[in-house]
Amino acid sequence: MSEEVRALHKDAQISAHKARLMADAIRGLNVDRALAVLALSPKKSADLFKKVLKSAIANAEQNNGLDVDNLVVSTVKVDEGATLKRYRPKGMGRMRQRFRRRSHITVAVAERS
Repeated sequence: MSEEVRALHKDAQISAHKARLMADAIRGLNVDRALAVLALSPKKSADLFKKVLKSAIANAEQNNGLDVDNLVVSTVKVDEGATLKRYRPKGMGRMRQRFRRRSHITVAVAERS
């Protein structure tokens, strides 16, 4: 494969564990096929990945002059972001800690060789 062109989504409001399920589904696919898989998936992470993938395709076309028909999803990476800690009141005057997890989504596309 030739050079990789990537796009990032930092601090996406989804846990990395849930987002990695969709990352595994599109890794290595042709970009048209990956967009079709994302369009048919009911998961919240599918919309986030679709947005990042479209951005990576636009970067490849505009900035690097690559042919969109030959692009393949070469790398998909999901890293944990900052975790926001919030509290909920529980019974008998106690508090329970809740975590709002975030993640960083990276999608890279490359031209098929």
